[in-house]
Amino acid sequence: MGHPATAWDQNSVLEVVKDWNGIDQVVLRVPRGASARVSLHGGQVVSWKNERGEELLFTSSKAIFKPSRAMRGGIPICFPQFGNCGSLEQHGFARNKMWSIDSDPPPLKNDDDKGKVSVDLLLKPSEDDLKCWPHCYEFRLRVSLTTNGVLSMISRVRNINGKPFSFSFAYHTYLSVSDISEVRIEGLETLDYLDNLCQRKRFTEQGDAVTFESEVDRIYLGSPNVIAVLDHEKKRTFLIKKKGLPDVVVWNPWEKKSKSIPDLGDEEYKQMLCVDGAVVERPITLKPGEEWTGRLDLTAIPSTHFI
Repeated sequence: MGHPATAWDQNSVLEVVKDWNGIDQVVLRVPRGASARVSLHGGQVVSWKNERGEELLFTSSKAIFKPSRAMRGGIPICFPQFGNCGSLEQHGFARNKMWSIDSDPPPLKNDDDKGKVSVDLLLKPSEDDLKCWPHCYEFRLRVSLTTNGVLSMISRVRNINGKPFSFSFAYHTYLSVSDISEVRIEGLETLDYLDNLCQRKRFTEQGDAVTFESEVDRIYLGSPNVIAVLDHEKKRTFLIKKKGLPDVVVWNPWEKKSKSIPDLGDEEYKQMLCVDGAVVERPITLKPGEEWTGRLDLTAIPSTHFI
């Protein structure tokens, strides 16, 4: 996906490479073989592989890898708006901006640096950003990979403005699955959700688990801090742990909508599932000087280990 921009020792677990557009990507590797790749375009995790080199995130074969547009796949950052619920572009502008490596980030509470490799990224508003969203902020993102291959993302948004502002947020996580019809989500049962296919009407989940037989586009509210995505064919379970992210967005476009999405293959809906840790129903409001933190931890384990 790129060529090393700098010479690194073979034992190094972090390197910077260039993609084909010349944009820096940070590659995180741990000794057991797991890896992750983060693009400075959008602060987007574009790859997460286990110790066997298997890709755990979905990327469309028709994805467009050009600045000013987010790649379809990986984990785009949706900020300061999720979806089209507001005056900004779909999912906000953070996923389409160039981030920088934060060489001296402020201390992060309750984050143990032992046994992991991390990179810190920083996004600040440009003059053009302030024209469409007139709020000054600092968005710090730490992406970490543990020796066991757990992918961790910690976002910190600080209001450095003179007045309060509100925002919504999501880690728009594209999981790679074998066959969407053989996948189920546990942990969302009995929850209320907003159905985007029904003008965001409110319903209550009735099933023992969320399964897929048609298009799904829902925002589950007040969700637990741990949910599980079980892929029967791959015998793999994704554990999704989150903090500061009360909502979970579940999306699969299914057959009809897939054909209307230019950067998604007609049949690729079968191999993808978006499960997002998010803040949507009740946006975060920060007073001047206040900071919000939202954390997501992704673990992939054999399903036989899941209890």
